[in-house]
Amino acid sequence: MPNSRKYLPFITRLVRRLPILTGVACLAVPMALPPSARAADRPTRKLVYKENPGYPLTLREAHIGGVVRLEIVISAKGIVDSISPLGGNPVLVEAASTAVRKWKYAPADAETKTQVEFTFDPKR
Repeated sequence: MPNSRKYLPFITRLVRRLPILTGVACLAVPMALPPSARAADRPTRKLVYKENPGYPLTLREAHIGGVVRLEIVISAKGIVDSISPLGGNPVLVEAASTAVRKWKYAPADAETKTQVEFTFDPKR
């Protein structure tokens, strides 16, 4: 045990600096990615047809709202291939997914992924 005490000041300094080190790492990692992996460098697909999701009446009457986030994969032809929920009330996710399945995008050379977000507000 006597030897472990000599490391205590080092460990204390490291723990105090951990939030700073974590912040620096979070900023450095996206810059280390190749340009093709950065979301900001990807061209956005032009949305040709959009349908807004319907607000389920039972949730609206119960004043239940929330935010739904979806990740969608768009085929090269512009059709929504797949939808993955990232968060939200399951009933609201279903309403948003039903609408997004009908969306159409401009054709492109390859499939693309994007994230969309819907806010369901019972006061509106």
